[in-house]
Amino acid sequence: MLSYVRNVLAQNNSRGSTVIIKNGKPQQISYGWAWYGKRIGNGNDSVVYPTASLQKVVTAAMVVQLMNEKWHTSERFSQNTKISRWYPELKNANNITLGQLMTHTSGINAVNTEADRGINYSEDDAVKWAIDNANAIDPGTPGTYFYNNTNYILLAGIIKKISGQSYETNFNNRIVNKLGLANTYLYQNIPSWKTDPISYTWNIKNYQDPEYITKTQASQLVGAANMFTTPMDYYKIQVGLSNGAILNKSDFHYLTHLKNRANNYSGGIYLDNNDTIKSAYGNLGGTHFGIWFQMTTDNRNGLIMFLNQTAGDENAQKQVGYQILNHIKPYTFIAG
Repeated sequence: MLSYVRNVLAQNNSRGSTVIIKNGKPQQISYGWAWYGKRIGNGNDSVVYPTASLQKVVTAAMVVQLMNEKWHTSERFSQNTKISRWYPELKNANNITLGQLMTHTSGINAVNTEADRGINYSEDDAVKWAIDNANAIDPGTPGTYFYNNTNYILLAGIIKKISGQSYETNFNNRIVNKLGLANTYLYQNIPSWKTDPISYTWNIKNYQDPEYITKTQASQLVGAANMFTTPMDYYKIQVGLSNGAILNKSDFHYLTHLKNRANNYSGGIYLDNNDTIKSAYGNLGGTHFGIWFQMTTDNRNGLIMFLNQTAGDENAQKQVGYQILNHIKPYTFIAG
């Protein structure tokens, strides 16, 4: 498997770190440099990777945890609760439900959420920007699918409003500490002995056009794309979403079958093949990362692929992963 995965990455001018899951056993396989200039290899213990939109399922899972905790109290809420309860100043909030934020069917379609604005935002300021920009546009009709980071930034703010603690505190207590994750951080908490990777493109040769995620860009995307981890820690998160550590199987079903879903996306991930396959893809504007996972929902087979050098678009990157997935377990996975 080691030589096969590295050969596939090499043949497709791709570099990165992966976790291969076969028959319930995860194996890390990495290839190339995470930081070419310093010769820090992918898979090095010091490297933590951006998860981009693969963070969204974590944010959604924390909302479901809070939903369970508040269920028998006066603060009870559900996917049907209008977000005007938390954001009375937000345009159209009386017509938008929590579930619509979690399925990108709120009608909110703010632009330039990933363009680096050069400001180091606090959590509250990042949420305020989301509110201000959602108010500045004419929102689409709730129920219409617009994939937009603003939905999950607003969810991060709701987590704080419900719990009385920051998203960061909830994230560390509910996810990192709960699972004992040693390599998972929000950007601002990456320790000095760790580093995030540089992203590159392939253009005639390897490691061209280096770009990295800045502190300011990450700070804009609280709850949506400011989590950094390793593919092995992310595997543990995926397992934790249904084994009771983060959510149980019933909670996971709720999360992934919200009634407002307009397609197969719900709660941060896509489900396919009669709910037997889960996946999500992420990258960040201005960088070349290709972050993708596809696993069976029983967590026994699949691929977590964190690419820091990419060649081609999202579909090309998924095809690289699909080639590996077919080697892990043929006739099981989907190409996109």
